[in-house]
Amino acid sequence: MRVLYLISVWLHLLSVIVWLGGMLFLAIAIVPLLRQPAYQAIRFSMLSWMGFRFRWIGWICLLLLFITGVVNLAYRGYDWNDLWTGQLWQGSFGHTLGMKFFLVSLIFLLSAIHDFSIGPRATVIGQTKPGSEEALKLRKQASWIGRLNVILALIALMLGVLLVRGNSYF
Repeated sequence: MRVLYLISVWLHLLSVIVWLGGMLFLAIAIVPLLRQPAYQAIRFSMLSWMGFRFRWIGWICLLLLFITGVVNLAYRGYDWNDLWTGQLWQGSFGHTLGMKFFLVSLIFLLSAIHDFSIGPRATVIGQTKPGSEEALKLRKQASWIGRLNVILALIALMLGVLLVRGNSYF
């Protein structure tokens, strides 16, 4: 059973690394590169291709994070009954876990809005009506949702560290 737990923790960490690292790489390296005048002609097609490619990797990582999170809680002695009775939310561990679950829920919601609504619309409008007010508005919305998701993910990561290392802060 311990081997399953260690594999689960490893997959949990690997999924965070790939998902969060991918978002940071897009924001820090790819987007600024594509803003250069030399890449103006291919900006939207490149972003569209990378976004589509990373979207599925990101959602696989989010799914793995959910599954391994459940496995990790089960290893610590919690089960579904603890969720429904409220036992899971007791004490500092439960309060921290509740905050992390709340942030993860927001991350899932914002990711879905970004990946399946605003992002694709921004790409289509950007390709068909480049420079239009609508394209700029959608691009800004997608950008701000991405930034917010990174911030929420970093906070959730910190809460995860507090969960496994113990905390007296909450």
